[in-house]
This record gives sequence, structure tokens and C-alpha cells, in this order.
Amino acid sequence: MSKKQSFTDQLWDFFCSLKLAIMTLLLLALTSIIGTVVQQNLAPEEYMQKLGMSESTYRTLDALQFFDMYHSWWFLSLMGCFAVNLICCSIKRLPRIIKTVREPVLTADDGHFRTLPNRGELVTTGTLESTRDKAIALLEQSFSAPVVTEQDDKVYLFSQKGAFSRFGVYVTHTSILIIFLGAMIGNVWGFKGFVNITEGDTVDQIWLRSGGEPLPIDFEVRCDNFEVSFYEGGGRPKEYTSDLVVLENGQEVLKKTIEVNDPLTYKGLTFYQASYGQAADPTYQFRVKVRETGETVDLTGRQGEHLSLPDGAALIPMGYAESYQNFGPAAQVNIDLGDHKHGKPFIVLQNYPQFDEKRGGAYAVTLVSGQQSYYTGLQVVKDPGVWVVWTGCLLLVFGSVIAFFFSHRRIWVTLETLEGETGVTFGGAAHRNQPAFTLFFDQLKKDLNDGLAS
Repeated sequence: MSKKQSFTDQLWDFFCSLKLAIMTLLLLALTSIIGTVVQQNLAPEEYMQKLGMSESTYRTLDALQFFDMYHSWWFLSLMGCFAVNLICCSIKRLPRIIKTVREPVLTADDGHFRTLPNRGELVTTGTLESTRDKAIALLEQSFSAPVVTEQDDKVYLFSQKGAFSRFGVYVTHTSILIIFLGAMIGNVWGFKGFVNITEGDTVDQIWLRSGGEPLPIDFEVRCDNFEVSFYEGGGRPKEYTSDLVVLENGQEVLKKTIEVNDPLTYKGLTFYQASYGQAADPTYQFRVKVRETGETVDLTGRQGEHLSLPDGAALIPMGYAESYQNFGPAAQVNIDLGDHKHGKPFIVLQNYPQFDEKRGGAYAVTLVSGQQSYYTGLQVVKDPGVWVVWTGCLLLVFGSVIAFFFSHRRIWVTLETLEGETGVTFGGAAHRNQPAFTLFFDQLKKDLNDGLAS
């Protein structure tokens, strides 16, 4: 009758279970996919509009923290459960690995050799002492210096390499725990926010993705300039950059031009270039020629304004494009001939001043310049655990290299006297990459046969 396990033993076996590790990994992967597909920390109206859900459905999912998943109690619990499982599995197996490395089998008998995947035997006419010396020299030359044990009229040789590789998996386990720790630090003490800064303006607070009141920061950020370039043939942005200045007590302490994937970092806050938009209506400069008299008028104004022309007419700027097809800056305008009698809108091009001459009509319009002011949209991230995560990543690479590219290889040799001759039994094993070790052992077998027979 088997002894009934105590609750403590059952709990220990549960946290050491491979099934638990697989289950928590699958749940972490699944929830991470959900967190990637469903954008986090949006406004309630955006979720209801984008996902087509009712207010009650939103409230239910919000109560379960699906929209702030990486800060949720259940996601942090999953990470904690996996960490405990990893620690328990490591503790359970570590003593056996330490014993294998620190207390290896030094005297191999017939039963031990039968357990080895690679083994061989030979008989030589040399004495036990001379054969021992030759075998030691061969192992030192082709493998590593052996430990020599002499007992019961036999000589036992044991040689090993790469014992440290047994611990590569534990370095990897430790690195995963460090990465989890860094992620938890970032989730608990970090945040994500955003701020929009119009060219020339300065801000000293940001808005958190989770909503609520703006969060003050202990320095100021000014946007001196924002620039955007477009692909030819349309208005699709090619690149946009922001010239940012950090100020403390009114003094400039840091300047940097940021772009996508090249942020500014100061006092633990990182400002990423995320978006942009038009901050105000464009300002235009036009030169208008009255065809009948040849008179030229220079006009300046904003979009939508009625810019006075001779004879009571007015020029109305209606739209602006930094890059209109392949023609550069352009403006759409209309002419109010009086009494709000608008004509048909038309396009004028800054790089082609004579373009509107071909249109005909009472006026020929030239776009001298157009200036659109923008705001830069910045994502602001505080993640105090990022360096912990990077440390874990470096350890992960180091541990994986040890665990997968090195192996613990061991060779046993037993020598005994057999009716005036010396019998040699030898064998070896590697805990990983058995095919490569088999090739090595075949060469070692040939070297032993050639070296000990001479």
C-alpha cells in the first residue's frame, strides 16, 4: 500500500509539474496575443466604436482589466505562477546535477559500461603500468587529463570536459526570472502616456493612457521645429522629425532631433515620435494679377478667409498640400466675384508660377508660399525595469549558448591484468549532441587501439 502524500508534498509536486509549466506558458502566450490585437488603454468611446460593443459589455471587460491587461492582477499572477514553477523545477533537479558534476563515478565496472551508448574493448601485451601510462598520455592529448584510481588490482581512469554546460539551463532559467522581474517592475512602477506639442510651445505635463488628470513632470519640453516629408505622387508621409529641447529652471539642458525609433530620454522618461497633425489653418501668400489692367496684388491670409481683390472680389484659400502629386506645394483656391457668387475651385502651384495663366478668367493667381503649422505627437514611456530586462536578455543569450552549444562529455577507462596481458575496457557518454560525440568516440577508439597495441 503506497504512503499517502502530505499536502505540502502534493503542493510541491504541483509546482514542479511540467503540465503546469506548459499550461502557464500557453495562457501567457494567448493573453499576450489578445493584448497585442486589442490596443490597450484607449478611451471607452474608442473601444465601443472600434469593437462595436455595448456599454455594458465594455464595463464587464473593463472590470476584468482586458483593456489594461499587462497591469491586471490575473496577468501578473500568471507570470508569478510560471516563475514559481520555474524556481521549483530548478531546485528539484539542481542537487542531482551538482552531484553529477562534483561526485562523478570514478570506477566503472561492467554494469556501468553496459549503460553507456559508446564503448569498446581491447587486449594488449603491455604491462598494466605501461598500458596505464600510455592511456593517460592519449587521454591528455586528445581529450583531458584523467583522474586515476587504483584499487582491487585494477586501474580506473576518468576524464571529462564541459561539466559547466550542465548549468547552462539554470542560467537560462535565472535569465527568464530576471526578465519577468523587470517586466513586473515596469508594469507596477512604470506608465505610458502621450503629449501633443505645437511648434514653439512648451509643456510640463503629460496625459496617461489610462486617463484621468494630466501627470506633471519635473522639467519642461519644447518643440522648436517639426518637419515632415512626403513620398512623391501623394500625401503619404515618408519621414517626420521633431526638434525637442529639455529645460530645467528655464535653462536648456538637452537638445535632440527625434524621429521614429530614435527617441529622447531624460530622467527616466523616453519621448518617442509617434504622430503629428495640423495645429492650425495654414498661412498663405498669393500674388494676383488682374488681367484687364495688369495690376498685381500681394495677399496674405489664412485658410477660409476672404482676401480682398480689386473690384469687390475676394480670393478664398480652401486647402493646402505640402506635396501635390509630383508638383510640390499647392493650394486650392476659389474666387468670390461678389454677393457670394463663387466660381469653380482651382489649383495653384508654388513651383509653377505661370500655371494659372492658362486657366483664363479675370485673375491669374500665383502661390508665393504656404506655411502649415503642425503639432508633434509624442508617446511618453517610463519603464524603470528596462535595464533589468536587458540584463536578463543578455543572460538568456549566454545561458542558451552554454546549454545548446556545449555538452558534458565523459570517458571511463578500466585496465586489468588478464593472464599476462592487459585488458582495456573503455566507454563514454555526452548529455547532449550524441551524434557529434559518437564521431569523436570512434576516433578515440581508433587512437586507443593504435596507441595501446604498439
